[in-house]
Amino acid sequence: MNRLKNVLLINALTSGATGLLLVLFPGLTANLFGAGLHWPFVAAGLFLIVFASLVWIQSRKATPQKGWVKLIIVLDIVWVVESLVIVVPQLFGLTFLGYLLITGVAGWVALMAWLQTRGLRQLSTVR
Repeated sequence: MNRLKNVLLINALTSGATGLLLVLFPGLTANLFGAGLHWPFVAAGLFLIVFASLVWIQSRKATPQKGWVKLIIVLDIVWVVESLVIVVPQLFGLTFLGYLLITGVAGWVALMAWLQTRGLRQLSTVR
């Protein structure tokens, strides 16, 4: 169970940090991505801050609740799929660096989802 809690904590911290960067520096981020609009980065940042709060709460519980962990995993998977929907057809005319960053974050999020799934299985076998 400690492994699951640690992965949740790492997910919360990295998601929260990314969310804060997107909210506090939307112009810088938009420039890196070659995007003219700032609000999509602010919106994604706000989502990540709320998401990180949910994940943080579960990481601090003595025993994370399976239903909430499943929701976190689903949201991580949705993030990865949405990232692929943007990167594969190269939607929005972003810079190479922008697509590279989206791909890198998607890889990290996929790893979090996989590790959380493994931790959830171990949690289920302990009970």
